[in-house]
Amino acid sequence: MQLLSYIIQQTQLSSKSVENTISLLNESSTIPFISRYRKEMTGNLDEVQIGDILKYKEIFEALEKRKKAILKALEEQNVLTDELTQKVTSSVDLIALEDLYLPFKKKRKTKAETARLQGLEPLAKMMMSQRVNNLEATASKFTSNEVETIENALEGARFIIAEWINERTDIRNNIRQQIERFATISTKEVKTKTNDTSTAVSASSKAQKFKDYFDWNESLKNIPSHRLLAILRAEKEGFIRVKIEIDDEKAIQNMANRIIRSQNDCADQIQLAIQDAYKRLLYPSLSNEALSIAKEKADEDAIIVFSKNLKQLLLGAPLGEKRILAIDPGFRSGCKIVCLNEQGDLEHNETIFPHAPQNNMIEAIKKISFLADAHKIDAIAIGNGTASRETEQFVKKIQFKNPVDVFVVSEAGASIYSASKIARDEFPNYDVTVRGSVSIGRRLQDPLAELVKIDAKSIGVGQYQHDVDQTKLKKSLDTVVESCVNTIGININTASESLLSYVSGIGPKIAQNIITYRNENGSFTSRTAIKKVPSLGAKAFEQAAGFLRIKNAKNPLDDSAVHPENYALVDKIAKDNKKNVSDFIGNKELLVKIPLKNYISSTVGLPTLEDIVKELEKPGADPRAKAKMFSFDKNIKTIEDLRIGQLLPGIVNNITNFGCFVNIGIKESGLIHVSNLSETFVKDVSAIVALQQQIIAKVIEVDVDRKRIQLALVK
Repeated sequence: MQLLSYIIQQTQLSSKSVENTISLLNESSTIPFISRYRKEMTGNLDEVQIGDILKYKEIFEALEKRKKAILKALEEQNVLTDELTQKVTSSVDLIALEDLYLPFKKKRKTKAETARLQGLEPLAKMMMSQRVNNLEATASKFTSNEVETIENALEGARFIIAEWINERTDIRNNIRQQIERFATISTKEVKTKTNDTSTAVSASSKAQKFKDYFDWNESLKNIPSHRLLAILRAEKEGFIRVKIEIDDEKAIQNMANRIIRSQNDCADQIQLAIQDAYKRLLYPSLSNEALSIAKEKADEDAIIVFSKNLKQLLLGAPLGEKRILAIDPGFRSGCKIVCLNEQGDLEHNETIFPHAPQNNMIEAIKKISFLADAHKIDAIAIGNGTASRETEQFVKKIQFKNPVDVFVVSEAGASIYSASKIARDEFPNYDVTVRGSVSIGRRLQDPLAELVKIDAKSIGVGQYQHDVDQTKLKKSLDTVVESCVNTIGININTASESLLSYVSGIGPKIAQNIITYRNENGSFTSRTAIKKVPSLGAKAFEQAAGFLRIKNAKNPLDDSAVHPENYALVDKIAKDNKKNVSDFIGNKELLVKIPLKNYISSTVGLPTLEDIVKELEKPGADPRAKAKMFSFDKNIKTIEDLRIGQLLPGIVNNITNFGCFVNIGIKESGLIHVSNLSETFVKDVSAIVALQQQIIAKVIEVDVDRKRIQLALVK
């Protein structure tokens, strides 16, 4: 099968769309660029569809690479036949391919190999023929100094037969089918671990998380991804043992039915070999394979959830270019305060101590009031960690001279940023506490611009992100970040190096060059000037230009998503209508009169023309909503304050396959299980709630000992 037909088969997309997309990918075009500026070539495919083409392209190429390696190995062993070549080259599945290679794969010294070296393979072949009438007499001929008894000879022959059985594709597939259809996953508590008195406190607290799985049994094919990942983590930490089980007797009988054709002594020996092959070779290998496949599927589900959450978080509502006073709250160590200007630059920092044990509340109120006035503060951002509620309550008591909005901001990952090289480079003369406060304030201004500086899996959204395949996770999250950055568009004159590095076609090296060029030459005044950046060649410019914005540029298109390759087209449209390009900006009445069909060409179709008109109507428009203030119930301070039936305001702070977690203003987040999100069946939690959504939830269960809160969605 060829690459094109393989991808079409997997995606069900049109041949032309797939072929052109492959061509663009081979030219190193990025997914955001292809989906935004090559719609005519792809048939208007979106980022998800293009991502699927890329995924299957990589799978196919990996399969082809493995085929070449196997064919080379078989050729070197002088065992490559035309039939085997055809089977290998026509294989479309990696598992089937490895099964073909298994009989020829170089092995460690096995029991079967030892038996062969002892000269027992002819005996094994005679036994498998099942035509030997006096097996004992036949076996006696194979005794030697190394094979001392008849039983030793028979045993060695059985080892060889067991290996042959293990290498039979039909038998392996039959057991795979039984595992796929009927296997259960069961767990048992490791009591020596959970009862270890030397680490009683830590073991007990950790064990509580996995208590539900100390004695568990469930169908492997039906187990939800989050539960499988939880079970595997509990096993990894030593609290449980995991087994994959099917009906062994039935599986062995199925094997016997395929192999045994006689009722003589050979049949008895083959039956023993079948049992040995199953218990020692086949089932351990294939059950591990099945668990690995289930884990891979669970990883994919978890990564999808994490990616969805990350996208929602990155595209969270920004407050915009406002002057911010940010507070990283704390008790004994005090509250760290920073004042930021509209661009997020640090203007002032200090520490106040409004809480116990110092209790300098009055002084703290005076200080914040003074700073808010002196720095013309528009809004206050308070981190949602320790002492957040207490800090929010005293700040809201302050009588400011001018209106000041107060926001509670997630500080997940702020400590990661504050200790990072990026933070040290930005603020070499300040400690981690100041850097963390700056990050909190900047998150309110623009979540995307700040969060791209943090390793995505440290942000704290998703499920079991540290247990999934880290390479696949990073690739998926990087794709999400790239998509979000290019969806919004970036001001090249204010963007950080981290933010620029995710722009289509740029990457870390060119991003660094842009910052250096900007520092040495001042702000860019046009998109054309971007070409002067070292290492930013024609291809990089093509990929990046449409996503980079120049504010207050001479050409208004430089602050839009209209690609420079279409500037001449826009000029022609303006000239045909006896207008300047600037006359079209924001003028919907004028734009709707443009006869778009008159401008369709071999390279520009209606989708691109419609995009251009949409962009001229609102050039560089930010698709994100604006940040809204929110207040928790001031009477709820700890889990002990909760009562069944209470209706509480909350913010969705994490989404999983089994429900969503809600911040209700205390240390512990409450869980709205998927069954409590709606009166009807919910297939996708993200279809009901979104990250950072403000909701009303009802308390339905409180477990103070286990620190668990069950909620139901009200609205």
